[in-house]
Amino acid sequence: MPPIIRIPGGRRTGALAIAVSLVAGAEGLRNYAYEDPVGIPTICFGETRGVKMGDHKTTEECKQMLGTRLVEFSAGVDKCLTRAVPDASYAAFLSFAYNAGTGNFCKSSVARQANAGDLPGACDALLQWTKAGGVELPGLVKRRQDERALCFKGVKEG
Repeated sequence: MPPIIRIPGGRRTGALAIAVSLVAGAEGLRNYAYEDPVGIPTICFGETRGVKMGDHKTTEECKQMLGTRLVEFSAGVDKCLTRAVPDASYAAFLSFAYNAGTGNFCKSSVARQANAGDLPGACDALLQWTKAGGVELPGLVKRRQDERALCFKGVKEG
C-alpha cells in the first residue's frame, strides 16, 4: 500500500496523488542515505538534493519531502508543457521528471511530442529513458513501462 502523503492543494492535486503512488513504489523508502546505482547519495523516496552519506530522515520527514518535491517538480513540468494533458499522462510525466530531472524532461522527446499534440508518441518516448550512467537498469525499464502504461490511461481518458 502506498504511503499517505499530504500534498498542498492546487489544480493538479489528483495527478500529484497518482504520481506519489508511482514514485513511492518505484523508488521505495530508505530512511538512511545510500548511493544509487550510479553513486549519487540518495535518501527517502529517491531524493538527491543536498543528501550526504550518513544522513537519516524519519518516515514522516520522507513523506513530507516527497510531497513538497513533487509540487516543485510539477511547477517545472508546467513550464515545459504548452498543451493541456490528462491527469494520468501528467502524473506519468511528473514521475519521469522527478527521476530524470526537470531539465531532462523539458528537452526530451516526451515533452516535444506532448507539446506537438502527439500524446501517444510522448507516452512511447518514455521508454527511451532506461539508462543511468550509460547503463540500462532493470529498475528504470520497469519504471518507464509503468509510466508509459499510466500515460496511456490519460490518452484513453482524454
